[in-house]
Amino acid sequence: MWKQFLGKISRKSAKSGGGGSPPEKSPRGGANGAEAELRASPPPPASPAPPAAGAETREDVFLQKLNICCVVFDFAAERGRDSPEVERKRQVLLSLVDCVSAAEEPLTEAMISACVRMFAINLFRVFPPKVRSLASDEDEPFFDPSWYHLQVVYELLLRFVMSPVVDVKVARKYMDNSFISRLLDLFDSDDPRERECLKSVLHRVYGKFMGNRPFIRKAVSNIFYRFVFETDHHNGIAELLEVFGSVISGFARPLKEEHKLFLWKALIPLHKPKTVGMYLPQLTYCITQFIEKEPKLTGTVIRGLLKYWPVTNSQKEMMFLGELEEVLELTEMADFQKCAVPLFRRIAHCLNSSHFQVAERALFLWNNEHLFDLISLNRQVILPIIYPALERNARWHWNQSVLNVTMNVRKMFLDMDEKLLLACQSNFQEEEEKRAASEERRRLVWERLEKNAAFRPVTGDIRFAVPPTPVPLVAPTMT
Repeated sequence: MWKQFLGKISRKSAKSGGGGSPPEKSPRGGANGAEAELRASPPPPASPAPPAAGAETREDVFLQKLNICCVVFDFAAERGRDSPEVERKRQVLLSLVDCVSAAEEPLTEAMISACVRMFAINLFRVFPPKVRSLASDEDEPFFDPSWYHLQVVYELLLRFVMSPVVDVKVARKYMDNSFISRLLDLFDSDDPRERECLKSVLHRVYGKFMGNRPFIRKAVSNIFYRFVFETDHHNGIAELLEVFGSVISGFARPLKEEHKLFLWKALIPLHKPKTVGMYLPQLTYCITQFIEKEPKLTGTVIRGLLKYWPVTNSQKEMMFLGELEEVLELTEMADFQKCAVPLFRRIAHCLNSSHFQVAERALFLWNNEHLFDLISLNRQVILPIIYPALERNARWHWNQSVLNVTMNVRKMFLDMDEKLLLACQSNFQEEEEKRAASEERRRLVWERLEKNAAFRPVTGDIRFAVPPTPVPLVAPTMT
């Protein structure tokens, strides 16, 4: 077997050249070898072929999805979520959210324009009427039936505004002042979920579109004016104030005159409506942000509070006292002295309120350490104003809790300046004696008038004038 194998090898070597010298390579033979080598080597990677005439690009697919989402469904009249078209639109919206979130290439102008158009078609609408069942509570929030789609549209709008692939200059051509104005009108929605989404969107729009900031401030001011002086109803005041709380915190120092006017003409009048309790925490935060930026505005704020101070609404009066305490905590001595007299005249009225919670809340102002220091340093002005109210509470107030706190405040002033307290007590006694004497004189005058006006019999003849008898009119006779 090995002999046969070796014989085959010898025969192959004899055929290849016998003499042992290699044959010369011709040029033609070299070319054939190169071709064979190319055939044996792997082919090079194929270059990307240009898209065919009928192939769809990324922009085309994006625009097609946006066109599908421009169809608006009436959830009150149709089958709602059970409809396959409704579910299809929601799935397309979700795919658009993922597409914008994961996009790395900038969106084209056509894509941006189509996005803004789709937002306008879906969001800018007439609010649905409030339809409640008989068993539902009036205070229960109203939920928009079309929220199944609106939620995803708002999510897409937020991602669109936040996305770095959206060119701000191009987007401003389509998200202009008209678009922002209609977006602000949506804050009057009855659905709290929509107002919460709008709050996030407006905050991002204000931060990204810097050229629209003056218009946004002016438009929001107009909403506040209309609410305070015309309609007395708006659902989104709290959300707008919450957005502007962060906006005010970003104002540069010193404050511009435009921003001060916004405080005096837009924020301070918001204390006037009866529904101030719905947004008072957000309003107080905005006002305190202004004072932290410029402490001299304290006097402006306190004068505004005194201007709109409630007279017959005890719950609102307690809210004002709470806000007043927060403002006074940020007040400096010079500004406090300018408004101390009118301020403590109003506090004295609160101390004598027949509503025990109002009187008690006013007395609790003395528990604030910063306010107590301001009062103690200005006691020569404040105690003569406050002492009559304290003395009347101690003598005649019906609530025991108010009486106890009043005695504690009197003791504070006694420890602070006993001589001044005794002088105020003496003045109060003199005023009370004068008042009692004046009331006694008034009582005597009325008694004398009553005696003089008592019934007496009438003497003498009284003749009443008898009206003349009218003469009957006679028609003239024709002759």
